[in-house]
Amino acid sequence: MRIPCVDAGLISPLVQLLTSKDQEVLLQTGRALGNICYDSHEGRSAVDQAGGAQIVIDHLRSLCSITDPANEKLLTVFCGMLMNYSNENDSLQAQLINMGVIPTLVKLLGIHCQNAALTEMCLVAFGNLAELESSKEQFASTNIAEELVKLFKKQIEHDKREMIFEVLAPLAENDAIKLQLVEAGLVECLLEIVQQKVNSDKEDDIAELKTASDLMVLLLLGDESMQKLFEGGKGNVFQRVLSWIPSNNHQLQLAGALAIANFARNDGNCIHMVDNGIVENLMDLLDRHVEDGNVTVQHAALSALRNLAIPVVNKAKMLSAGVTEAVLKFLKSEMPPVQFKLLGTLRMLIDAQAEAAEQLGKNVKLVERLVEWCEAKDHAGVMGESNRLLSALIRHSKSKDVIKTIVQSGGIKHLVTMATSEHVIMQNEALVALALIAALELGTAEKDLESAKLVQILHRLLADERSAPEIKYNSMVLICALMGSESLHKEVQDLAFLDVVSKLRSHENKSVAQQASLTEQRLTVDS
Repeated sequence: MRIPCVDAGLISPLVQLLTSKDQEVLLQTGRALGNICYDSHEGRSAVDQAGGAQIVIDHLRSLCSITDPANEKLLTVFCGMLMNYSNENDSLQAQLINMGVIPTLVKLLGIHCQNAALTEMCLVAFGNLAELESSKEQFASTNIAEELVKLFKKQIEHDKREMIFEVLAPLAENDAIKLQLVEAGLVECLLEIVQQKVNSDKEDDIAELKTASDLMVLLLLGDESMQKLFEGGKGNVFQRVLSWIPSNNHQLQLAGALAIANFARNDGNCIHMVDNGIVENLMDLLDRHVEDGNVTVQHAALSALRNLAIPVVNKAKMLSAGVTEAVLKFLKSEMPPVQFKLLGTLRMLIDAQAEAAEQLGKNVKLVERLVEWCEAKDHAGVMGESNRLLSALIRHSKSKDVIKTIVQSGGIKHLVTMATSEHVIMQNEALVALALIAALELGTAEKDLESAKLVQILHRLLADERSAPEIKYNSMVLICALMGSESLHKEVQDLAFLDVVSKLRSHENKSVAQQASLTEQRLTVDS
C-alpha cells in the first residue's frame, strides 16, 4: 500500500495536514506518515521532499512541556513517525541531528519520564542516533547522562534496563559523555548490578552482569573519567574493581584485569598500584589460568602487567616479584593475542634492565620460540613484537652469551630483515642490535650476516633518500663494525660504498655528516 500512496501524490497533502490546529487530525496524520515511512525508501523520500520531518520536530519542540495524556499520545506518535522515517538510514538520521532533534528528545525524556510508551520511543530513537559519530557532540551538550542515569535507577525490569544499556554503550564511547556519566553516578549503579547478579546462574542476570562490567571498563577508557574514579588509588570504585580479580567469576576477573590495565595509563597510577601489591593479584590470576585457561582473562592480565611495567621505577620491583617467571608460563600458548601481550610485557620489563635481559636472552626455549614467532606472517603484531624483543635482549644485555644463543637459534636473519621494516623505530632497534653483534661476536655471526645479505641491505638504506637520518647514521656505524670480517669487508668493497658515503658528508643532519666522514676514512684506510 505504501508505494501506491506515494504514486498517488498523497504525501504532500498529508504533510500539509501537519500544520492543522486539530489534535486528532495531527494524531491520525502522524500515524499515516509513520506507516508510509515504515521500511519504505519511496515513502521516506517523499516525506523528506515535502519537508515533513522538520514540521514534526517543530511540533515536538512546541508541545514538549505539556503533560496531559492526549498530548503525550501525540508526542509518542510523532516520535514513532520520526523513527520509521530515519530507521537504519544514516543520511536521514544525520538530517534529523542537523534539525536539532537530539536536544528536543532529551528534554522530552526529562519531562515525560513517567510515561512508559514515550520513554521507550525516546530510548529507541537515542539508540539509533547514538550509533552516528556526528551525534555524540550534540548529545554531550545536553543533560542526557543525567536523564539516563535517573531513569536507570528507577528501572527494576531487566528488559527496560537493557534498553537503557543499548543507549549508554554507544554514548560512552565519547570521552566527554564518559565523564558526564561518571559524574551522574552511573558507576555506582553498575557496581550495584554486579553485586546483585554475581552469584546468579540465570541467563538474564549473567548477561546483565557482563553488560554492566563491560560498560564499567569502557568508562575507564577516558583519561578524565578514569582519573576521577582512581581517586589517588583510594577511591571506592577502584577498590571494588580490585576485589573482582580474585573472584571466581570469569567475567569479573576479565573486567577487573581490563580495568587495572585502563587505570595503568599514567606513571603515577602505575607506581601507586605496584607499591600496593596489585602485581601479586594479577600473577595469582594468571596462575589460575595457565592450564586450559580463559584466553580473554590471560590477555587482559598480561595487558595490565605490560602497562604497569612502563614506569622505570616499577621494572626492578616487578622483576623481583617474579613477573618474568609468571609470564613465561604462557610461552606455549598458541593464541596470538596472548602471545602478543606476553612479548610486550617482557619487552617492557627488560628495558634498561641488563641482568634481566641477559637472563632471558640465555633462555634457549624463549629465544627459539621468538625465532619461530618472527615467522608468524599471519599475525603481524606477534611477528613485530618478537623481532623487537629479540633486538631488545641484545641491546639491553650487551652480552656475548645472549648473542651466541640468538645466533645458534637462527635469529640473525630476522634482525637483518627487521632493518628493512616500514617502521623507523624497528629499523633503528635492529641496526643497534646488529652493531652490538658485530662489535661483540662478529666471528660467531659472520656466516649468518652474510647469508642474510646484510651488506646489500645497508647499501640500499644509505642510498635511499627516504631513509631517516638515524637510520643512515646507524647503518654507517654498522658498516664500520663489519670491517673486522674478511668476507663482509670484501662485500663492502665490491659494492662501492665510498660513493654513497661521501655524498652523505654534506647531509643536513650534523651527526650523519660527521659519521659519513669517519666512515669514509675507515673505508679509505681499509681499501
